[in-house]
Amino acid sequence: MGRVEGKVAIVTGGAQGLGKADCEALVREGAQVMITDIKVAEGKALAAALNAVRAGSAAFMEQDVRDEARWQEVVAATVKQFGKLNVLVNNAGFVAPATPEATTLEQFKMHNAVMSEGTFLGCKYAIPAMQASGGGSIVNMASVATHLGYPIFFAYSAAKGAVRAMTKSIAIWCQMQKYNIRCNSLHPGATDTPMIEEANRLLGLTREFYTQSGPGLGQPEDVANVVVFLASDESRYINGAELLLDNGLTIQ
Repeated sequence: MGRVEGKVAIVTGGAQGLGKADCEALVREGAQVMITDIKVAEGKALAAALNAVRAGSAAFMEQDVRDEARWQEVVAATVKQFGKLNVLVNNAGFVAPATPEATTLEQFKMHNAVMSEGTFLGCKYAIPAMQASGGGSIVNMASVATHLGYPIFFAYSAAKGAVRAMTKSIAIWCQMQKYNIRCNSLHPGATDTPMIEEANRLLGLTREFYTQSGPGLGQPEDVANVVVFLASDESRYINGAELLLDNGLTIQ
């Protein structure tokens, strides 16, 4: 038996990077996964690859997490196809580096629409489906940027800070209502993903920067392993927590 055997999950931004690693790890440990992303070709390819390993383990839906109606469709389609919903991984995100003065209002709104509003909508519509399924686990992807001052990632930090605070309110609300739904946030440091590669390109950084100035780059599977843990019953007493995955960066 896998660690999440019989559980059904939605993973946003699941076509590449951290989301892809999350999907692969969840399926490997026995879950069925609805992969969502705006990257259609990559998402379909991942679903096909996972189904080739274990038939019926994955499906893909195109999703812009800013779209409220689409969230309702994704949750309904997941329950219809797999019979229930136990896990939500709010992973979709992006980063456009800019300082406070250089950040435009449009950039600020976009970061918050994708990561703050997208996470809110996911939780809003997943909670009733999870409650009807007997409970579950919500994993919200935040960042070490919520704990450290990163002026160059101003809008990104603000959006992830909202995710951090929102997670705690959702955790306590679900506990108060006896929904049997836990909600935790993950706070990775720099991880070797396409998003970091793009940020490095825009900032003119090399991979060596991370080992010279800090603990180095994490790998997507480092995060995915913790996602599986939080999705599983092994973490049943962990609720409203913020888990730092940064190899000691925040305590240096």
